[in-house]
Amino acid sequence: MNGEWLSPIIAILGLVVITLVTRAFFMIPERELPMPDWLRRGLKYAPLAALAAVIAPELVMTQGTLIRTLLDARLPAVLAASAYYFWRRDILGTIVVGMVLYLPLHIGLGW
Repeated sequence: MNGEWLSPIIAILGLVVITLVTRAFFMIPERELPMPDWLRRGLKYAPLAALAAVIAPELVMTQGTLIRTLLDARLPAVLAASAYYFWRRDILGTIVVGMVLYLPLHIGLGW
């Protein structure tokens, strides 16, 4: 009991404060923050850009290197899911189509 329990508690409390401030930043002011129109238009695309930044490397890389074979279950699954999305514009169906193709190829065939 030499105080080693204090560091994790301080770290957790610090993370809580940082999370609350960053997530509530736009809700703290009583009136809307002034923003240039170009920034307001750009922020509309931020969620899509973040999603692409997370998903794209997962689709084309394995353990930090580019995939070197077409026998990777992710590729046909992405193609089928993308085609379904552009055909129906349905997110849930897109996920289902991608997983229905991915799982048998990955688990069944070992791709």
